[in-house]
Amino acid sequence: MTKPMFLRRRDLLATGLLAATGAASLAQQPYPAKPVSLMVPYPAGGPSDAIARIFATPLGGALGQSVIVENLGGASGAIAAQKVLAAPADGYYVFQGSPNEVILVPLVNAAVKLKTEDFRLVAPVADAVMVFLTRKDLPVSSVDELIALARKTPERPLSYGSVGIGSLYHLLLEKVQQQAGIKLNHIPYKGNAPLLSDIAGGQVDFAVLVYSAAMGTMAEQGRLKVIGQLGAQRSELLANVPAMSETKELKDFDYKTWSGLMVPKKTPEDVLQRLHKAIGASLADPSVRSQLAAQTQLASAPMSLADAQKFFENETTRYRAIAKSINLQPL
Repeated sequence: MTKPMFLRRRDLLATGLLAATGAASLAQQPYPAKPVSLMVPYPAGGPSDAIARIFATPLGGALGQSVIVENLGGASGAIAAQKVLAAPADGYYVFQGSPNEVILVPLVNAAVKLKTEDFRLVAPVADAVMVFLTRKDLPVSSVDELIALARKTPERPLSYGSVGIGSLYHLLLEKVQQQAGIKLNHIPYKGNAPLLSDIAGGQVDFAVLVYSAAMGTMAEQGRLKVIGQLGAQRSELLANVPAMSETKELKDFDYKTWSGLMVPKKTPEDVLQRLHKAIGASLADPSVRSQLAAQTQLASAPMSLADAQKFFENETTRYRAIAKSINLQPL
């Protein structure tokens, strides 16, 4: 009666040893030894998802493993970010993030416990152009004229929309108010689509938003006006729209929104190097650049790992400074 029990124990022991040996073997293989998940913090079909799917195939080719796009929305991107941070810091879960999810959400949502410093930016991958757009009949044709109009009617502040309190667009227009010495009326929306619709309908005076093909079509149809683009230089995607350096009021107002690939900060250096090299190869792919342009995005300029870290720290510092200056409180 004891022999079968001994055999079962021996078999279990052997199975455990084999599993441990397999896990150790996987750990000893050069990264990546299995498919990599690319976490998108929004549902499929949106701009973030489009960027991820543009990069997935070339990134997988550069890594020698499949890159699987995973979508997980909720809490303005924080749920997906927290899932990546909860996974092992081994490079098999990569987060596609922007200032909104990793810098601003922790400042505005008290329920979000992640810290910006929990992430390491491997590299920015896509830059989007942000623009000032107004309702079609607002009597301005430039950002300087918009500010001048706001000064003329302090008793009736111009209204601006954003996609929510603490969003990038909200912070930027609060900064504009401080810098230009004007007063505006903030109207939060639940997303870009209803805000864009209300600007076209004349319910709100203006906004700062990421430029999109739909917005360009509406401007061509005369349903709204695009009067300026944020950033020091004109984007090649909007060569006919003045940049902030061309204004008098906001000459040094140089902001852009970007999307980057991130991992938990404790990810090993050799994994970071491997990912960084693969991202660089993907950014150099002409098909990636053309597909991004079709989404009104530009491929980010290549950065070293050290430069990416410095860029991330600088972005964190300046957005936190704006939040502090407007006394932004977590809700």
